Amino acid sequence: MSGAANREQVFPTRMTLGVMKGKLKGAQTGYSLLKRKSEALTKRFRDITRRIDDAKRKMGRVMQTAAFSLAEVSYATGGNIAFQVQESISNKARFKVKARQENVSGVYLPQFEADIDTSINDFKMTGLGRGGQQIQRAREVYSKAVETLVDLASLQTAFVILDDVIKVTNRRVNAIEHVIIPRTENTIAYINSELDELDREEFYRLKKVQEKKQIATAAAEAADKAKKIEEEKKRLEELEKHEAEDAEKLLEAAENTHVENMVVKEPIEQAEALVTETEEDVIF
Repeated sequence: MSGAANREQVFPTRMTLGVMKGKLKGAQTGYSLLKRKSEALTKRFRDITRRIDDAKRKMGRVMQTAAFSLAEVSYATGGNIAFQVQESISNKARFKVKARQENVSGVYLPQFEADIDTSINDFKMTGLGRGGQQIQRAREVYSKAVETLVDLASLQTAFVILDDVIKVTNRRVNAIEHVIIPRTENTIAYINSELDELDREEFYRLKKVQEKKQIATAAAEAADKAKKIEEEKKRLEELEKHEAEDAEKLLEAAENTHVENMVVKEPIEQAEALVTETEEDVIF
């Protein structure tokens, strides 16, 4: 069960083996790309972390300076100038924030930039009586503080986005490295083992078929040989039979010839005996 759980449920064929090899190659390529992407994002993440730390330290110093500047304004003007500042604000914004996107390894990070229009001066009439210099200095310090805050916001936004993307990328890298690639390799090993087993079975089957063919061929040859032997035996028996018949015929012919000779010889002998007797009678 554990071996089956660590591989995909596929039918072991050569086509499936090719598909799984392609999948393994794709997984390895994806792992390599995601690994490099994770390393690039991690490097940028560390750089942003360092810049955030520097920006926060700078923000602390700037806000401290701004607080002192505001205290100087309050001391120089002798009261609260919030009402005067609100009355001096026009409809046109002097400080604007521009946004753009930066592509880092396929991840779009927002970048905020401060855009200050120096032609707009809402506070040129503020503090004409007293404290004008301190007000202008406070305005510059707070403008610098807002610029630092915009930079810090840009870095913090990129930090949050990169943190989420790095976590997702690392999860994908770990899934490919520890789940997909091992499972695919186990599946390929399973398919190879099954194909080897099928090849062995096919070889054994072909061997048995070959053996059966050889046995059948040997049996057919033995049958043909036995048939030929039987035919040769019958031929020899027929030949012996014919020879025996011929011998009997020759024997009968010889016997007939002997009888004929005996029949012819007896009259001749009788005739010779008569001639002999006749000659004797003449002599006497």
